[in-house]
Amino acid sequence: MPMSFTYTAKDAVGNVRKGVMTAEDEQEFLAKIREKGMYVTDYKERQSSTKTIKKFKTKDLAFCTRQMAAMLTSGLTLVKALDILCKEQESEAARNVWRDVYENVQKGEAFSDALEVHGSVFPTLMTSMVGAGESSGQMDVIMQRLSDYYANQNKIANTIKSAMVYPIILMVLTVAVVIGVFVFIMPVFTDLYDDPNDIPGLTKVMIAIGNFLTKHWLIMILLTAALIFTFIYLLKLPNTRMKWDRFIIKGPGFGKLVVKIYTARFAQTMASLYSSGLPMVECLKRSADTLNNTYISMKFRDIIDEVKSGETLSSSIQRADIFDSMFCSIIFVGEESGALDDILAKTAEYYDEEADSAVKRLCSLLEPVMLIVLGIVIGLVCAAFFPALYDSIGNLGDQ
Repeated sequence: MPMSFTYTAKDAVGNVRKGVMTAEDEQEFLAKIREKGMYVTDYKERQSSTKTIKKFKTKDLAFCTRQMAAMLTSGLTLVKALDILCKEQESEAARNVWRDVYENVQKGEAFSDALEVHGSVFPTLMTSMVGAGESSGQMDVIMQRLSDYYANQNKIANTIKSAMVYPIILMVLTVAVVIGVFVFIMPVFTDLYDDPNDIPGLTKVMIAIGNFLTKHWLIMILLTAALIFTFIYLLKLPNTRMKWDRFIIKGPGFGKLVVKIYTARFAQTMASLYSSGLPMVECLKRSADTLNNTYISMKFRDIIDEVKSGETLSSSIQRADIFDSMFCSIIFVGEESGALDDILAKTAEYYDEEADSAVKRLCSLLEPVMLIVLGIVIGLVCAAFFPALYDSIGNLGDQ
């Protein structure tokens, strides 16, 4: 769990700096301080007065930042806006977190430091943009950008959930039909024959499957659970997770659709961060982290190193072979024209629509697969049922 440290440090010219920083441990905290070119004179671990731990959902962040943007734009002070926001929270856990932030800002702490002390409760992207807003004196503008960003992210999430409803229902129906056929219908065929040796081969196989499921259903449930837990465990291994994340964006058919979704998220994040005045390197790092893909994060480490050495962003992304060539060309135009922030904002709007279409197409790929499986099961049942039915009718005629 991340730890928060309050510190007093001196920079290269001897100015005293005070603040709060979150790190996994003391060593990482000291390393981060050195990266900033500062020398620590005093530091200690800080415990938040809020005991409740909560990670805000995207829709909660969209609501809070929208409210903050409206209040700051109307002329309220930051302290007063935080006080009102705290009182508007329906959840006690959220109210406790915002109350702690309000009290710390009231004591004179920077807003970004008050957010950072809560670790994973607030995304690092939000903390970085708030810090940029404090430096530029445009906190209302930053809050509006954060509101637009989280609203778009919430919209994409809702689109995915809505598009997945029908495939999930179809999948559950398919599994239910398969289990019902093998457990309840196939065993009845045994009673249609006086001599088990007269049962057709396909019917025997399906009856045997039904009997196995009936007698060993607990083993099947445990085996399925074991496979799921094994898959989850393997995804936690860095090497396996890297291969899986690469397969997601390089896979046949669905890979290009997933890349469009990633491109939309990256463009939105990059546009919000870069227009807030953050350095390019930090914008790239934060934007890559929001994609939650280890393969892309690895590629972006190379991109960041190339940008630091003087390479253009467009050429570095082109060589990484992550996004489509059109996106790289758009970034090139933005770099050449000196309006990269405006170009990224317009590109984010375009790819937002592309992401909606990609989500719907991605989910539609699952529907024919489920229908094919359902059709195969029904076809096998018919192929096993009708010979048995004809034989039983023939036996009745002979009698």
